[in-house]
Amino acid sequence: MTDSKTIAVPNAPKAIGPYSQAIVAGGFVFTAGQIPLDPATMKLVEGDVAAQTHRVFDNLEAILAGAGATLADAVKATVYLADMADFAKMNEVYAARFGSHRPARSTTQAAALPAGARVEIDLIARLR
Repeated sequence: MTDSKTIAVPNAPKAIGPYSQAIVAGGFVFTAGQIPLDPATMKLVEGDVAAQTHRVFDNLEAILAGAGATLADAVKATVYLADMADFAKMNEVYAARFGSHRPARSTTQAAALPAGARVEIDLIARLR
C-alpha cells in the first residue's frame, strides 16, 4: 500500500494478530476493532458492557491521537455486541464519549467476540 502509514501507540493494546492498530491512508484513519483490553496487562477489563465500552473508547482515543485525530474527527463507527441486550448500556457510554458529535454508525450482534469481550468498536476518522 503506497502513501499509507501504520499507527502503533504504546497506550493502546498491541495487536494480537497479524494486523495494525490503525492505518492512515487517503486522509483518513482506519482503526482496527478495539476490544476492552487494558494495554498494561493485555487482559480484558472487568465489569459490565458499560465498563468495557469505556475501555474500548480509551483505546480508540489513544490510537486516534497517535494519528493526529480525535473522536470529533470520526465519520463512521462499527459496533459489535456479543448480546444485543447490552445495546442500551453501550449506547449510553457511546453517546457520552462522542458528545454532540454523531458519526454514522452500524451496530450488529456477533456470535462471539475475541477474548470473550462484550463489545468491539472500530472507527474511520478524517484527518484535518
